[in-house]
Amino acid sequence: MSTVRTATTGRIHSWDLSTGVDGPGTRFVLFVNGCPLRCLYCANPDTWHMRDGQETSVEEVMAEIEKYRAFITTAGGGVTLTGGEPLLQSAFTGEVLHRCKEAGLHTALDTSGFLGARATDQLLADTDLVLLDIKSFDLTTYRNLTGGELAPTLNFATRLDRLGIPMWIRYVLAPGWTDDAESVDSLADFVAGLRTVDRVDVLPFHKLGTAKYEALGIPFPLLDNPVPTRESVERVRERFRKRGLKAY
Repeated sequence: MSTVRTATTGRIHSWDLSTGVDGPGTRFVLFVNGCPLRCLYCANPDTWHMRDGQETSVEEVMAEIEKYRAFITTAGGGVTLTGGEPLLQSAFTGEVLHRCKEAGLHTALDTSGFLGARATDQLLADTDLVLLDIKSFDLTTYRNLTGGELAPTLNFATRLDRLGIPMWIRYVLAPGWTDDAESVDSLADFVAGLRTVDRVDVLPFHKLGTAKYEALGIPFPLLDNPVPTRESVERVRERFRKRGLKAY
């Protein structure tokens, strides 16, 4: 007997097409509004508040995705939900993922894992890949950097591993914040113990969101922080590779 699913609305910031950075192939990327964390290096402060998003139905989202369906499938891609934090709107996110899965599209969820407890088993069953952002492995640094706690993310990672859901781990390298060798090694050891991690993306901290902070009239906390050198990024990637992980 089929289950009747009710229409769900959510608040979204925008959508875009990307290649290679939000999952495999060319992706339809949906930016969902609302986030419980306040990462000091956040490049999208305009997605922090749900109230700032455009109320949109799942049907409207699917109609937009359908316009690009042939293109993204031919390019070996799919649909990625990001934000903000998609799990803040877990019902909406879950419904979009479910509809995409029904349509035969590859699905990816980009999340900090901080609200991982909100992800139902059904939502995860409809998710082919999780892009899990682990901000730091040091408890104090994580709290100072994000305003949140690390434990929910680690619990979510182990749950995904237990369920056999593929993961790409994302780690932003910010000099003076996340470049401590001991913390990186501890994270690498943890990640190496997860069977379903396909790769680790070490992403250099950047300041491309500066204009957004200026437009919102709020200071960018890491405006004066240096960006990492190519050499320092490569050194951190190598620390992951030494654990047998693919790092990019």
